[in-house]
Parts: sequence; structure tokens; C-alpha cells
Amino acid sequence: MNKVSIIGFGRFGAMLHSLLSKGFEVDVYDKNPINNSDINEVTLENALLNETIFIAVPIRDFEDLIIQISDKISEGKTIIDVCSVKVYPKKVMTANIPSDVDIIATHPLFGPDSLKDSGSVMTMESVRDSYDRYDFWKNYFSSQNIIIEEISAEEHDMMAAKSQGLTHFVGRIIDDFGTSQTRIDTEGYKALHKLVNQTCNDSWELFEDIQNYNPYTNKMISELNGSFKKISEIIDK
Repeated sequence: MNKVSIIGFGRFGAMLHSLLSKGFEVDVYDKNPINNSDINEVTLENALLNETIFIAVPIRDFEDLIIQISDKISEGKTIIDVCSVKVYPKKVMTANIPSDVDIIATHPLFGPDSLKDSGSVMTMESVRDSYDRYDFWKNYFSSQNIIIEEISAEEHDMMAAKSQGLTHFVGRIIDDFGTSQTRIDTEGYKALHKLVNQTCNDSWELFEDIQNYNPYTNKMISELNGSFKKISEIIDK
């Protein structure tokens, strides 16, 4: 295998391209023109010709794309999604992708602003592995100093609601509240600035999708509101 495809070329798709380019030729398709001579831009049909196809479109566009390509994918391919939530895309893929096409569900827990030289984490789940490619990709990402956590979609979303979902939710609230740096900033306050900068560099679209497509997020927000009310009532006494 020396050639792979990426469908979707937003901020994360571009970072994924740089990660995959270290080991493969990469074909890229996006619904919008890419206009970058360093990128091998192809049609959607040609992107589906490669053995392994990464799907990096926004979560809200995921189902429409999977349905669009479901009857165009030939036997023997492997689809790898990189969505920030996992129950929803897994359900969409297993319902629409033909049974002779393999599926690997992943979530790189990093982005353009948080990818590190070592210690970055990616979750992986082998949904279908008829062609024995799961271990190949697990080993490839491990070779890029990425720590692999093998967990189910359900376990992922339960944990992510209280980690990623909470982080982005709090980051957006603090950003809306507004903060300004002072000459006497504590380390904790500096950490809040870092949180805002990291989460708010991602699109509002991604923030909404992380909250709306994770089935466990509403519970997290409800519990957070309860804690806010509880602490507020304590200091009001």
C-alpha cells in the first residue's frame, strides 16, 4: 500500500494530510477547490479508487457523504473516519457501507494546535477487518509517536462528553464571558487563556457538532449546570 485518499480538506484534513504524507502518496478530494499545488487534488470518484480512504468531513456532513459514496465503493476497500464523536459515525457507516468494505473508527485526540512530537493520543476501534488492515494502521500511527487507545464507540463518547465536550463547552463560555491579561496573572488564569485559545481556534461548527452528536453531552451539561448552581448557592449564603 503506497497510496491513500482523504475526503475532506478542512483544518483537520490538512493536518491529516501532513501526517499521512510521511508514509504515503495522498490523493485528496474536497467539495471546494483546494488551490494548492502541493496537494494532489482528485475527483471524488478517483478518491474512492485507493485501498484505504480517510473521511475527514464535518460531522454534520458525514451521513450525506457516506450515503453518497455507499454505492460507489468497490469491494476490498477500507474506510477510516476521524470524527470527534464515535457512536453516530459508527452507526452511519455500518448501516450504509457495504459489508465487503472494512471500517475502522478513529478519533485523533489532537488537532493543528495540539499535535505534539510525542504523547498525542488516538482512539481506534476495529469495526470490520476482513482484510486485516487494522493492525497495519495501528502500527503506522504508533510509528508516528501517537499513543493508541483501543476503545469502543460507546465508551469513547461517554468519556469524551466529560473531557473533550466539557473542555470545549467551558472554553466557549469563558470566551463569551471575556478575559483580559493583566500584569498579575496567576498560573491558573494563564491556563484559562490557553484553554480559550486552544478551543476557540477550532470552528464554531466543530463545537456545535461535538455537543450535538454525542449522545452523552446533554447529561454532562445538565450536571455542569447543577454544579454551577450548587457552588453559587454556597457562596451566596
